[in-house]
Amino acid sequence: MAAVRTPNQSTPEPPEGGSGSSTPPAGGPRPPALWVVIAGIGLEAVALVVGALLVLVELVSGRSSAAGVSIFLVVFALGVAAVLGASARGLLRGQRWSRSPVATWQLLQVVVAFSWLQVEVTAPGIAVLVLAVVVLVCLMLRPVVVATTRDTARTED
Repeated sequence: MAAVRTPNQSTPEPPEGGSGSSTPPAGGPRPPALWVVIAGIGLEAVALVVGALLVLVELVSGRSSAAGVSIFLVVFALGVAAVLGASARGLLRGQRWSRSPVATWQLLQVVVAFSWLQVEVTAPGIAVLVLAVVVLVCLMLRPVVVATTRDTARTED
């Protein structure tokens, strides 16, 4: 009996014609939208590290009124920054697992931004919302999905 091949729902099919592929060969240039995603999550990771350092300085100088909360914020911010950094590396390597933590973080950022903007419309609140939406949209674009679907394509980077 012949095996029936069914398409994998999570793996996009390459476009017809082969030569017009939107995904470069392994080691080739990556889609511009992928660089936008990496720059966005890099900016978020840096902001998280800076925020953690500010809270740590406040804690060490004795200006924190809730030491437990400050310690949690430092650990949480540094943990999320580490996950975003690992995800950026995974995206550069074309690994599909790296899209999930980035998408989850962007959705949380959208929720936080909406809550923030309901209290007061500020430039930082708008910036958080715009950055999260841009990163999330670019993350879901077909060239980025295709470039990050082949787990073994860029393992040598």
